[in-house]
Amino acid sequence: MSKLTKNQKLYNAKVETGKAYTLEEAAALVKEITFTKFDASTDIDVRLGVDPRKANQMVRGVVSLPHGTGKQVRVLVLCGPDAEAAAKEAGAEYVGLDEYIDKIKGGWTDIDVIITQPQIMGKVGPLGRILGPRGLMPNPKSGTVTPDVAKAVKEVKQGKIDFKVDKGGIVHTSIGKVSFTPEQIRDNAAAFINTLIKLKPAAAKGTYIKSIYLSSTMSKGIKVDPKSIEA
Repeated sequence: MSKLTKNQKLYNAKVETGKAYTLEEAAALVKEITFTKFDASTDIDVRLGVDPRKANQMVRGVVSLPHGTGKQVRVLVLCGPDAEAAAKEAGAEYVGLDEYIDKIKGGWTDIDVIITQPQIMGKVGPLGRILGPRGLMPNPKSGTVTPDVAKAVKEVKQGKIDFKVDKGGIVHTSIGKVSFTPEQIRDNAAAFINTLIKLKPAAAKGTYIKSIYLSSTMSKGIKVDPKSIEA
């Protein structure tokens, strides 16, 4: 049996095996068990009682985190000339159309979010093979295909994220940074979980929120009691 590392011993000393903590307790603990020299992301994993293979049990949505993500989000807006000035003023790093479509076709994807207008989707659609696997394809459901691109840019910059349940029934996303206060981590996690609860499919039977784990980029997970949120 391999020896435990110093960090593993510290984790074991702070986190009780098998115990489900309240969200408030877990938000404080995740800071105590993170030992990276960089500002790690705070992540949340929620296992849902749904079958994602069935269209009527797919869970996908957006949520505006009250304290933002703590990340510098690079935004590309593909739009007509009429919307370029507003998009730039809203904070988009890249604004344009044909020149950026050509760059993407050439393999450029050094961005985090792409926002576009409905009338531009005819040009953006063929980029699906490049953007889809990277999670960059604009989608009306995530608010990234909209007539008001400036508003969408502001929302993304302020902490709006989109999420989607994976094939295993798990929703995973980052909800901030370890440098956040425990209260900020708790608030962001609660906003995310409560959004998931509101999105519960009518076809989903039995227990909907099966498990919740809070962790940081390189830490082990902390089990959270779902009842502490749903209550």
